Amino acid sequence: MKIKFNWKYLLAFLVLLASVAAIALWVPGGFIRYHFGDVLIVILIYCALRTFIQNRWKWLPLGIFAFAALVEAGQYFNLVYILGLGDSRFWRVIIGTTFDWWDLVMYAIGCILIFAFEIWRNKR
Repeated sequence: MKIKFNWKYLLAFLVLLASVAAIALWVPGGFIRYHFGDVLIVILIYCALRTFIQNRWKWLPLGIFAFAALVEAGQYFNLVYILGLGDSRFWRVIIGTTFDWWDLVMYAIGCILIFAFEIWRNKR
């Protein structure tokens, strides 16, 4: 794996981080909050990793989906409470408390979009 800093992915990460934070703080509910935010979060993670990882990107979307699915499984099994972190709003937001099959679908859509974008970008 080749490590090299990439400003473009850092900028994308920062824009996505601000967007995800704004959605979490100010969007009360509905499609944007509960579904589109999940698509953005996997893209956010991808951009964070691609800020430093130059090659072997093709496996990253799959790895990110697996990570997101593990987090969702943790929600299914109430991991935040098992770890004794249920009293902390911060950890309830980070780990999550509500399992939803639609979240897995949204993570998959985000990862497919990442893969499609990279294929398109590398063909240019």
